[in-house]
Parts: sequence; structure tokens; C-alpha cells
Amino acid sequence: MNDILQQLEGLVLGAVPTVLIFIFLYFAYRFLVFGPLTAVLAERRNRTEGAVERANAAIAAADAKSQEYEARLRAARSEIFRAREERLQQWAAERDRTLEIARQAARERVLAARAALDSQIATAKVQIEASVGQLAIQILKAILPTGAAQAEDLR
Repeated sequence: MNDILQQLEGLVLGAVPTVLIFIFLYFAYRFLVFGPLTAVLAERRNRTEGAVERANAAIAAADAKSQEYEARLRAARSEIFRAREERLQQWAAERDRTLEIARQAARERVLAARAALDSQIATAKVQIEASVGQLAIQILKAILPTGAAQAEDLR
């Protein structure tokens, strides 16, 4: 058993420089490679996240702009429709005024024509009443040739 212990002691003593070199290399790796690599990866992650955040902010800004554009577009459309409705109402009012003026003018012309016809009728009645006697004589002469002399007597 002593033999084994002596061999183990030789192995342990031979492994001590290897362990020391391993520990030195571990700390050298941590200091020279792992630390800077971790810092570079952290910076890369920050830049990537920053770019993603900036992209998200740009997307949000674009969404806000598009919503603002759509709101302006809706407002412009409603303004156009309102102006169109006002214009249609104005045109309808002008048309109604023009129609009313035309109707009034037509009524006045009808009344004037009716008055003219009434005066012509009255004149015609007066003329007919004035010529009734002569017409009666002419009718009697046409119907009764012998009665023409009598018709002259009736006068």
C-alpha cells in the first residue's frame, strides 16, 4: 500500500504544475478572451436591441402618421361632402326660386290672357247682340223667300 501511496504522491506532485498552469490559463482566458468577448457580445446585443427599438419606434411613428393621414383624409372627405351638400342645397333653392318666378309669370300671363279673352268675349257678345236682328232677317230670307218682305216689315 505504501507503494501505491508513493506513486500517488509522485502523480500529485507531477500534477501540481499542470494544475497551476491550468489555473493560470483559466484566469488568463477569463481576462484576455472571455471578458472582452462578453463585453463585445453585450455591446452587440445592446446595439441590436437598440436597432430593434428604433425600428419599433419608426414603425410606431409610421402608424401614427398613417392614422393622422387617414384622419385628415376622412376630415377632407367630410368637408367635400358637406360642401357638396351645401352646393346642392343652394342649387335646389335657386331652382325653386326660378320655378316660383316662372310659375308667377305664367300665372300673370294666364290671368292677362283670361282678361283679354273675357274682354274679347264681351266685345263679341256686344257685336253678336248688335247683329242679332240682321242675322235673324238673313235667316228668314234664306228660309222663307216669300217671308223676306215680311222680315223687312218686322224691322
